[in-house]
Amino acid sequence: GRGGGGAMESAAKGGYVLANLAEVVERVLGFLPTKALLRAACVCRLWRECARRTLRTRQRIAWVSALEPGPAENHALVRALARELEKVHVLPQTVLYIADAETFSGHEECHEQKKARKRNSKETALTLEKLLPKRCQILGLVTPGIVVTPMGSSSNQPQEIEEGEAGFALLFPKIDGVKIHTFHFSKDTKNRVFDESKFAEAGLKNNPDLRVVLLFGYNSWKTGATRFLHQIVNPLNEKSIILAGGQVESFTSLTSENNHAQPGDACGVVGLAFSGPQIQSATVLLDQDVADERTAEAAMQRLKAANIPEHNTIGFMFACVGRGYRHYKTKRNMEADAFRKFFPNVPLFGFFGHGEIGCDRIVTGNFVLRECNDIKDDLLHGYTTVMTLIHLGSTK
Repeated sequence: GRGGGGAMESAAKGGYVLANLAEVVERVLGFLPTKALLRAACVCRLWRECARRTLRTRQRIAWVSALEPGPAENHALVRALARELEKVHVLPQTVLYIADAETFSGHEECHEQKKARKRNSKETALTLEKLLPKRCQILGLVTPGIVVTPMGSSSNQPQEIEEGEAGFALLFPKIDGVKIHTFHFSKDTKNRVFDESKFAEAGLKNNPDLRVVLLFGYNSWKTGATRFLHQIVNPLNEKSIILAGGQVESFTSLTSENNHAQPGDACGVVGLAFSGPQIQSATVLLDQDVADERTAEAAMQRLKAANIPEHNTIGFMFACVGRGYRHYKTKRNMEADAFRKFFPNVPLFGFFGHGEIGCDRIVTGNFVLRECNDIKDDLLHGYTTVMTLIHLGSTK
């Protein structure tokens, strides 16, 4: 039978093409999610080179959202990440994950008493870290509430989840011209004065490319915590840098070479710094007077006026636990809806926390949103919401 021979011949031709023609191999590999791509890279030298080139082009942020409660033994974010990492098209280099504090490490209510085991935040954090690439830097926070855009499209409707199980992980690949790094300052019980040389060590001083610093204070109820936060925030309070963030319940993960575990009762500040000349950013503060749809939209209008490009941009919302639907007289999702109206294609992430860090400011050149007649902006607030855009440059 000739038929069999013909099939073998075309298979051989296909094999020849896939072993020798880089552009064909690259087209094919381009369809694979990252994990499969890394497996394909082991086939031969040509495939390894093609896989490497393919990965380098994948510079869009990906994210994993968890909005449905998980089974008792694991937080929903653990399950979502385990499933979705098989499908993502980026190789994460930096990951910021935020989950709700209550169910991340809280008691699980179960009908059978046998299963009512307490989730341990350390265990949950380690399970999450194990899912991610070894060399990736991870910052994990737990907060009273979560703001998250569901997966699938950056134009999905962001959700404010003030109670219940939720979380997200932002996966930043290696992006040309952008450097993202984590930092951690913990309050030294012996020294009242903060040693400012630590700023330079953390890449937050003498770094002309520094554009955005996201800061998160933890254990803020401890005595001296607010004073310590001021010691960190004040030296960074420069017009050429966007500062935004808030007070979280605690941080659960901080992996990178220079961050060592702290005693559980310390207080301090962790964060992410974004450096790179192509980064543009703007932030607005919604203060206590912003209490209805009209005033919330006026604040978004100010943010829109910053003219930050919207592709390859992420939004952050850091709100007070006292805001949300209680503040807006039972209308839920007010601020996230207002954001979506003005930024139809920017995914929004963030949390409800115990205090906010930020002010009205734009960094594109040195254009400032509001005239701040040279007095230092006050950056620490309560009962407010900070909305921030970070644009990571134009992607190819």
